Amino acid sequence: YGGVYSSEWFFSKILHCRRTSPEVFEAAYLWVELADWIPAMLTGTEHPDRLTVGICAAGHKAMYNEAWGGYPDAEFLAALDPKLAELRARLRPKAYPVDRAVGGLTEAWARRTGLPAGIPVAVGAFDAHLGAVGAGVAPGALVKIIGTSTCDITVVPKDHELPDIPGLCGIVEGSVIPGYYGLEAGQSAVGDIFHWFVSYIRPLGRAGTHEALAQAAARLKPGESGLLALDWNNGNRTILVDQRLTGLLLGQTLYTTPAEIYRALVEATAFGALTIIQRFEEYGVKIERVIACGGIAEKNPFVMQIYADVLGRPIRISRSAQTCALGAAIAGAVAAGKRAGGYDTIPEAQRAMTGLKPKGFHPNPQAHAIYQELYPLYRALHDAFGTREWHGNLYHVMKRLIEIRNRVRQ
Repeated sequence: YGGVYSSEWFFSKILHCRRTSPEVFEAAYLWVELADWIPAMLTGTEHPDRLTVGICAAGHKAMYNEAWGGYPDAEFLAALDPKLAELRARLRPKAYPVDRAVGGLTEAWARRTGLPAGIPVAVGAFDAHLGAVGAGVAPGALVKIIGTSTCDITVVPKDHELPDIPGLCGIVEGSVIPGYYGLEAGQSAVGDIFHWFVSYIRPLGRAGTHEALAQAAARLKPGESGLLALDWNNGNRTILVDQRLTGLLLGQTLYTTPAEIYRALVEATAFGALTIIQRFEEYGVKIERVIACGGIAEKNPFVMQIYADVLGRPIRISRSAQTCALGAAIAGAVAAGKRAGGYDTIPEAQRAMTGLKPKGFHPNPQAHAIYQELYPLYRALHDAFGTREWHGNLYHVMKRLIEIRNRVRQ
């Protein structure tokens, strides 16, 4: 976790319930992630003594680690609240990867779904992690699931020694593909920021749709607006892990237009994406290719081109528009095994079931050059407002934005 545990995660939510709704906390015997509950429900294994939990949720959100004996021990949890120590004894003793079955589909759910009773149901995992599987994640490939927020997933072979990487949402063995470490990062808001501007600010009334603003913003050159934003309207997930950060828009004048603001917000999320890739590579995790999936990747070429221009890397789009469902199907096929018509490993199933669309997004060299000038200004704001350690002066930021703006407009 890079030394920071998020308020979004398992024990944080339980502790919040303990403090704000103690009667609910006292009535609960066990706390279960939805990704674990659905497979249990489908297989009739909901009883706490029969429940199977996945390493994905347990590892990334609840600090489960086989080398530590599973979940954090009672002494650690008691330091937060003695009642958490009591809960520790009721948590499941082992967590499993997605290549094994929880059990068989019950007769009742077979009738509801139209599937054969008894077919294997794989261990559960989070949507984004299975989306990465469905998009073809592999060593060197970063899968960006881009929608209302983003989740960034890559994998590293487990025989590769990894340092703690500050700001990541966990480095968990087997959480994405068995035999590999799963590395998760992300942004707390991306599409939600664009939606906020269009639906709450409503700069052009009913005429200010995403399509209209994107068309107008696409006619602008990088740096032309003189604007720079921070993409923290819903806090920062990676690399700062701080929900008490907020958005920022810098460089407005009496002539700033809605399209300029819209583009600046998109660029801010792209700068946030670049910050995540740089964090991976600073700690020895080389990102050789970027694969995008999710609603924005499917529907908004304007956003994806800006991402390619900011990152300075080609971005390919997953062939499947439903990568999370495809990843779950891959897990099911591997849980069934080759003898039952499936596959024996996740990579084998990926080779047969995943792919990329022929058309991708390639960086424009001129645009990338301007973004290379703008990114240090973004990073100065990022570090100044987001870290305690920063020492410096922001006097130059506005002046530099104006210089770039004037040069681009000539």
